[in-house]
Amino acid sequence: MPFQAPEIEWLGIAPELAVAATALILLLVDSLLKERLPSLVVPLLATAGLFVAAFLAVKGWEFARDEGAALNFSGMIAIDAFSVFGKVSLTTFGLLTVWLAREYLRRELIEEAEFYALILFAVAGMMLMTSAADLVVMFLALETFSIALYVLVGFRRGSLVGQEGAMKYFLLGAFSSSFFLLGIAFVYGATGSTLLYRAGGADGVAGFLATTPGAELGLLVLAVAFLIVGLGFKVAAVPFHLWTPDAYQGAPSPVTGFMAAGSKLAAFAALLRLLDVVLFPLVWDWRPLVIGIATITMVVGSVLAVVQEDIKRLLAYSSIAHAGFVFTGIIAGNDRGVSGSLFYLATYGLTVLGAFAIVAVLSGEEERRTRLNDFRGTFNEHPMLAGLMTLFLLSLAGVPLTSGFVAKLVVFGAAVEAGYEWVVIVGMLASAIAAFFYLRVMVVMYMVEPEADAPRARLGPLSLAVLAVTGAATLVLGLFWGPLIDLAEQARIFAG
Repeated sequence: MPFQAPEIEWLGIAPELAVAATALILLLVDSLLKERLPSLVVPLLATAGLFVAAFLAVKGWEFARDEGAALNFSGMIAIDAFSVFGKVSLTTFGLLTVWLAREYLRRELIEEAEFYALILFAVAGMMLMTSAADLVVMFLALETFSIALYVLVGFRRGSLVGQEGAMKYFLLGAFSSSFFLLGIAFVYGATGSTLLYRAGGADGVAGFLATTPGAELGLLVLAVAFLIVGLGFKVAAVPFHLWTPDAYQGAPSPVTGFMAAGSKLAAFAALLRLLDVVLFPLVWDWRPLVIGIATITMVVGSVLAVVQEDIKRLLAYSSIAHAGFVFTGIIAGNDRGVSGSLFYLATYGLTVLGAFAIVAVLSGEEERRTRLNDFRGTFNEHPMLAGLMTLFLLSLAGVPLTSGFVAKLVVFGAAVEAGYEWVVIVGMLASAIAAFFYLRVMVVMYMVEPEADAPRARLGPLSLAVLAVTGAATLVLGLFWGPLIDLAEQARIFAG
């Protein structure tokens, strides 16, 4: 009997393949032609690869719209609107990071092709995470982008703070991976499969839940707890957040912004697919744990940010608090919660990338000027940068007319609709606390005299483009949020 190759829909992983292939090509080009080609060629190649990946992701959206959501690669990859929304968002984050990093790396004299390749490999892993319909594939995606980020955090080899942050990130990341692997092992022990959906004759986790009495699900409930712990590390949720302030402070600012935006979206995409779709029959088992994580994350992140004197550590604790806000959408466990979480992750990513772009520009060589006092009188010296930073901080605080306000509105509204008003009250109190430390930064920028010998920041065209895109998105999506909300609602279509 002749061998028949399995039918594969390459569109399911085409964006990941495009990004990974681009990373390999630019490394090859750099190694062979480094002395002959302008240094701009490498970031241009990275930009082209990300544009191609975005185009292929949009083609996947058209497939999901016309053909319906589907499973491929023996049920391990989902081609659905949910994954496509995440992939387009991640390619956008990667593109902005590449542009911002170009001028930053040249200023720090550390521009190497390996940096851009690591960004691309991280984007590929994050995109695969959004479409993984098998726990083993999900783990491979998690480790792919995690390993790239470990290296990127310590990319400034002469920075002791960077090396310390990278080591803490690596050690705690390995610890969290063991929890995730233990969760996968328990899932397999309970269900006999690591697939999330029914595919190829296998019932998967979804099929097991549909046919098994609740009394026999104890091992699977324990597995879910371990999976939440493993992914909780990646979204910097309390008490799995201890790596965050040091890694954010030590990493190059473009990398910090990329971590805050990309890794959160990828890990929350996995949590949304797992909890609000596949494991929803166990909602009364996992919801109390998620509620506890959400409330303590919102409170701890907001309170500890108040006492920070370094702007990068302040934004790190702010990122922790925002993870708690996104969890409120997961707690809701309804369609509005899913679409609201996606909208929140997309808009927060653009805002935090803009904020760290400002830090990258103003911090000076070797990022020596990242303390709050170093931002004194920014408005006098750089009124445009101070205005943009104000916009980003107001959005992070959830002030009306910014995208951050709409994002909080949709996730809190979903939680209220599900009957969890008290969680929303905790979130609102945490937001009020957060407004204090954002206001503190603004007071320093506008109302304190600058240092007499403060160096003047240089803003290149690529950094200006990043600030223009993120600033416009933060403002426009706060005024005209309808189109992106509509896309997020369409992204509630899941395979399986």
